[in-house]
Amino acid sequence: MRADARWMEAGIGLLERIRDTQSNAIVQASKLCSEAIAAGGLVHLFGTGHSRIPVEEMFPRYGSYPGFHPIVELSMTFHTQVVGANGQRQAMFIERMPGLAEVILSNFQFGPHDVMVIFSASGLGAVVVEMARGAHKRGMPVVAVTSVAQSNAGDVEPEVGGRLLDEADIVIDLCTPAGDALIRLEGRPETPIGPGSTLASVAIADSIKARTAELLLAEGKLPPVITSAAEVGKKRSEELFEAAYREHARRAAKSLAV
Repeated sequence: MRADARWMEAGIGLLERIRDTQSNAIVQASKLCSEAIAAGGLVHLFGTGHSRIPVEEMFPRYGSYPGFHPIVELSMTFHTQVVGANGQRQAMFIERMPGLAEVILSNFQFGPHDVMVIFSASGLGAVVVEMARGAHKRGMPVVAVTSVAQSNAGDVEPEVGGRLLDEADIVIDLCTPAGDALIRLEGRPETPIGPGSTLASVAIADSIKARTAELLLAEGKLPPVITSAAEVGKKRSEELFEAAYREHARRAAKSLAV
C-alpha cells in the first residue's frame, strides 16, 4: 500500500481509538464547558506550537459559538518563518521558559464559572504545565488534551517538576504514539512520517464543541452559532456572525485585566 493510503488508514484507526477509549473523558469535559457557558462564563483555550491549531478550531469557525476563549501567544505559535527572526528555535526555547505562564495569566481576570482547556501533544513544556497550575490557583478546573504515550516517553524538566497530565482534572488522550508520526517508510524506518496529533486534537476539539452545544441547547442556552450563507442565506449568515461576535466581545471584555 502506498504511503498516502497507509497514513489515511492510520488516521482512521487513530480516530476510532479516540472514539472508543476517550468518549467518557470528552463527555466529562463537555459537561464542564456547558456549565461554564450556561452560567455566563468562559472556556479558556490554550496551546503552544502546533497546538494553536485546535485552539483556533474551537472558535471562531463555522459551526462555532461564543463561550470559548482562545488564548495563544504569537511568540510560541508563529512557525512559518522557521529560521531567522521569529524562527522555530526561538519558539521552542520560549515555550520552555518557567514563569511565562503567570505573565500570560496576569493579563486576564477569571470568573467563578470559568474552565481552562490546554492542548499539548507532549505536555512537558514549562508554559503549558504552569498554565495548568496557574488555572488551578485561580479556581478553574483544567482539561488537558495530550498524548499520554508521548508525555510519558519524555523526561520531566527539573525546573518544571511535572507533566501537564499530572496537573489536569480531566485528561483526554490524543492516542498518538510517542513520536507522533503515524507511518514508517521502507528504507528509512527510524524516521517516521506524518504526524497524527493535529488530526487527533482537532477531532477532540470538535467533539467537545458538538457535545457542549447539545447540552446547551437542551437547556435553551446555546449562543448564536456562526453559520455559512450556504446553509441559511447571506442575510441570516451575517446576522449570526454579528450576534456571535457581539456575544464573544461581551464575555471576553469581562476577562481582560485592568
